[in-house]
Amino acid sequence: MSSTESRRTALDALHRSLGATMTDFAGWDMPLRYGSERDEHNAVRTKAGLFDLSHMGEITVTGPQAAELLNFALVGNIASVGVGRARYTMICRADGGILDDLIVYRLADTEYMVVANASNAQVVLDALTERAAGFDAEVRDDRDAYALIAVQGPQAAGILASLTDADLAGLKYYAGLPGTVAGVPALIARTGYTGEDGFELFVKPEHAVELWQALTKAGEGVGLVPCGLSCRDTLRLEAGMPLYGHELSTSLTPFDAGLGRVVKFEKEGDFVGRAALREAAENANHEPPRVLVGLIAEGRRVPRAGYAVVAGGEVIGEVTSGAPSPTLGKPIAMAYVDPAHATPGTKGVGVDIRGSHEPYEVVALPFYKRQK
Repeated sequence: MSSTESRRTALDALHRSLGATMTDFAGWDMPLRYGSERDEHNAVRTKAGLFDLSHMGEITVTGPQAAELLNFALVGNIASVGVGRARYTMICRADGGILDDLIVYRLADTEYMVVANASNAQVVLDALTERAAGFDAEVRDDRDAYALIAVQGPQAAGILASLTDADLAGLKYYAGLPGTVAGVPALIARTGYTGEDGFELFVKPEHAVELWQALTKAGEGVGLVPCGLSCRDTLRLEAGMPLYGHELSTSLTPFDAGLGRVVKFEKEGDFVGRAALREAAENANHEPPRVLVGLIAEGRRVPRAGYAVVAGGEVIGEVTSGAPSPTLGKPIAMAYVDPAHATPGTKGVGVDIRGSHEPYEVVALPFYKRQK
């Protein structure tokens, strides 16, 4: 396999048989959409959607000092995560810059699974391997050991319940339990990136097609549709969820991104980036950095990442993500703006779209919150 050839998931042939438009994403050939992006988006908001997320990077950390290693390598307090629970956290450089945002599952007393973004999986693997020096723990690249299928939306729990006897009702948000789905052994996690209730199913690649087909059949009567990466992006944008390379990067600390809460200074021992992040936290108290806000268009023109946010003829920020919002019926964006213009309802804010300053309303994130 040449280095320029895209990797394919275990579901590749199935996506093509469904007529998916494929695209290169972080070195993987992934379905962008199967039909209408808007229809796929709306299905997840109102019924259910099925996603192939097998491009995500699974890294297993095991051994007597697995917890200590992760506490040192990541900014969160991973040692305090109970078995069967998961935590959103970040891995930072020594200067506090964000290398990636992660979900860490504690599978057993001395076994954790770190799930990295596809584009950063190698970077995270390399950083964890390097940081493991001196710890009685092993870091293992398990990217080829798993396929990952997500079912998201209001009907997700009902669809999954028809295929498993696992205690879904007792499974909290950000928790995972081993079980069997449609006869397939799986780690069933109640996590997602859509703003809806839903589940992510980690299975062996050889079981992926069988599981996808069983979920498709179980969802037939309730409007389940296959969904591509395109609607995944508009769903997460509406839900105000950051995307690495857009809202998060090595040039930003968690405090710059408004996510300082993930940094746990109170945990025992040192961790990579502690000193720089302590300084960033103190600076943020005195001089707040640019603030991540939501912008809703008054017109129809769609803002894109990198467009300038303006007020009174001055550049006051930059769009990090933008798209038409199927749920709101208007273009929306996330942007970092100067604190003086970050208050919801601030007047006179626009986005420079090819030289034209289009008016936008500043709103608090998220744009969309599901009714519990």
